[in-house]
Amino acid sequence: MIRHRPFGSEHPYAVTGDQRVPALPVDGETCELRVRASASVVSVVCEWSGPSGVETWPLLAPSAGPLAGDGEADGGHLAAAQARSLADRSYWSVTTPPLAAGTTYRYRFVATLSSGAARRTRWFPVAAGAWSSSSSLSLDVEGDRLVPGSVEWLTGPEGPRRVRFALRLEPDERVVGFGERYDAVDQRGRTLDAVVFEQYKAQGAHGRTYLPMPFALVVGPSSSWGFHIRTAHRSWYDVGATTPDRLVVEADLDGSDALSVGVFAGTPADVLRGFLAEAGQPEELPDWVFRLWASGNEWDTQARVMAELDAHRQHDIPVGALVIEAWSDESTFTAFRDAVYDVNEDGGPHRLADFTFPADGAWPDPRGMVEELHSRDVRVLLWQIPLLKVRPHPRGQQAADVRAAVAGGFVVTESDGRPYRNRGWWFPLALMPDLASEKAREWWTSKRRYLVEELGIDGFKTDGGEHAWGHDLVHGSGRGLAGNNRFPVEYARAYGDLLRSAGKAPVTFSRAGFTGSQAHGAFWAGDEDSTWAGFRAAVVAGVTAGACGIVYWGWDLAGFSGDVPDAELYLRAAAASAFMPIMQYHSEFNHHRLPLRDRTPWNVAAQTGDERVLPVFRRFAHLRERLVPYLSSSAASAVAGGAPLMRGLFFDHPADPSAWSVVDRQFLLGDDLLVAPVLSAGSSTWEVYLPAGSWVDVWTGAPVEGGRTVTRPVPLDEIPVYCRASAWPSLRSAFADLP
Repeated sequence: MIRHRPFGSEHPYAVTGDQRVPALPVDGETCELRVRASASVVSVVCEWSGPSGVETWPLLAPSAGPLAGDGEADGGHLAAAQARSLADRSYWSVTTPPLAAGTTYRYRFVATLSSGAARRTRWFPVAAGAWSSSSSLSLDVEGDRLVPGSVEWLTGPEGPRRVRFALRLEPDERVVGFGERYDAVDQRGRTLDAVVFEQYKAQGAHGRTYLPMPFALVVGPSSSWGFHIRTAHRSWYDVGATTPDRLVVEADLDGSDALSVGVFAGTPADVLRGFLAEAGQPEELPDWVFRLWASGNEWDTQARVMAELDAHRQHDIPVGALVIEAWSDESTFTAFRDAVYDVNEDGGPHRLADFTFPADGAWPDPRGMVEELHSRDVRVLLWQIPLLKVRPHPRGQQAADVRAAVAGGFVVTESDGRPYRNRGWWFPLALMPDLASEKAREWWTSKRRYLVEELGIDGFKTDGGEHAWGHDLVHGSGRGLAGNNRFPVEYARAYGDLLRSAGKAPVTFSRAGFTGSQAHGAFWAGDEDSTWAGFRAAVVAGVTAGACGIVYWGWDLAGFSGDVPDAELYLRAAAASAFMPIMQYHSEFNHHRLPLRDRTPWNVAAQTGDERVLPVFRRFAHLRERLVPYLSSSAASAVAGGAPLMRGLFFDHPADPSAWSVVDRQFLLGDDLLVAPVLSAGSSTWEVYLPAGSWVDVWTGAPVEGGRTVTRPVPLDEIPVYCRASAWPSLRSAFADLP
């Protein structure tokens, strides 16, 4: 009849119609108290208990509005689910007087129904916190960057809530990092936060990310330093936006009375090494990850998969990895769709022999398919989601798995022990496996073991990972937001450990992560439309992810959602991706409507009618094959502690101001290749800044002296790439006689 949750859904960027706003007020603030009520409710009052006794306040009649802080959803098959979650919802509300610190108030709601009956909620406590410079709490900031007198603590009756402090910034320092970012490489003059969040498209416009980290490089012309806020709780940053010479940090404490900040100094590479020494070292992955990856969300049968792989061979486009997304029943995420098998009522694992695959089904011979793909030197990854779906009501093996997960204590829970139900818009109300718990990891991965050991699967696309919303959820790694941010790290770790245990390389492909993700597989930049803006944001994302130690990174080249990109965008994006750590294309599910939205070069050629698409894409795919040895050796160097594989020019030229002017649109790939993607439609020439030194244009072989900006023509089958002259003898053959 009536609902109030003080913290609402705990969407990190929006408030809901049933919560307290703000949920944790500060001394002197008022609170808006919201409730949702059924249509039979005709009036609502709030009973408020404070120092002056109990008062009764009427709530305003229902008002309606979208979740504050979110934009509208448009485009793509997931847009409808997102739009439903953001739909207008009516609520009743009342605003309290200013709250005084040191007092705990209580309130409840009484609804009157059209029948005249009354319904009451329970009493809810609320207390304002207060900021102070308390000396009883501990902030340890290494080095001398802490601004004296800047430390303040926000405490409430339950204990410390937050801490904030300022680090000194010099006028000529740039600030890069905070995980994968889409809006800008240099964050100086901006505000941002670090919380794992699933932002479906337009990440740069919203300033949100799947893969945040409380770490940044501060790069100066003569020396650099960096800091790591040693917490998995949410944190906020004002990077000289309010006070130009101060980087203000605010961090959740959740009752902790101490916070530690690591500070590292040296070159940018030295700073990153210091951070990775405590965050987790990357692991070298096999060479095949550097070949072209192919996938499409509508490749949902064995016949379709093999037809697309046959087309690769027919068109002479080499491919090294296939991601099959739509393979499973999408209930268990462990069984192929159409497979016939007996339910294991205890939720235990199956073996391959337990399944019968109908000859006329979607996947008549999965093992034969994998063996055939392996014979073609193509590795196979399967899609995963870290959830147990409960809508529609689970049946068969899914129902048994849900019962086993709850009974075995394998799921993330609310603070009162009830299983957490996903509050996000994708797979709503699903249960989450507690992958920070060893027993839960073992149970979860045992059910997928046959895929690796008997079917021969080479890796997993570990999609999702952003589904935990709640300040007091209980994970095996701890309580609250720290566990939420750590969840995608544990998720990729669990699958990597499964692959290792079966003698495979730990190849996972994730979009979400946090501090520690560097040690677990490869990453892609998440969901995005096929637009030039999305392309530009992807370049920024790759540079910023690399600056935080992510070695193996890519994106859905030219975007995965919406209409098929035009030939120019597609080929410019393919050219850029040929010079990124991971080169892959992917397309969103479109209900099999025509025309197809596959991002295969043959479908893009057919949909655009542009005869250049296939030969130009083929040219870059063959070039990519030739670059594998260079990519492999460069990745090994990065893993061993060198500069990132994909990195901004500032890693090698921190004192060059001109390098900063192109930091959002140029990058180095390894030590020897400078890449300047063409990021605007209709370009016939492109300006490239070359740092000091001797360079070679890889397409013409012409030597070029650096320390200046050059302008070169950019036909559609070329991307501005320059090689250090000293490395050109070893790399020249990769660019010679391409098809």
